[in-house]
Amino acid sequence: MFFQSGGCCDGSAPMCYPAGEFAVSDTDIHLGDLDGTPFYMGMEQFEYWKHTQLIIDVVSGNGGMFSLENGSGKRFLTRSRLFTDAEWATLEQQDQT
Repeated sequence: MFFQSGGCCDGSAPMCYPAGEFAVSDTDIHLGDLDGTPFYMGMEQFEYWKHTQLIIDVVSGNGGMFSLENGSGKRFLTRSRLFTDAEWATLEQQDQT
């Protein structure tokens, strides 16, 4: 499973854990799945990023100390971009149904 670390800016690192090794809480939000792997973020952080599209990427570098990719020479990276007004309107409309 993935959990977005507590950073608040572009480039914050998602951490990848084996299934069952990281306990999510009532204040964590399941944003969706990446190729069948659940992706979570804390509610407070989601409030900060809810107007953005999150793009999970793999780049060269060292992963987080407890993340599965650590030591592989690659790391996960979260990039973001603001939704356009039209995209945001569509998302708000879907939220109401």
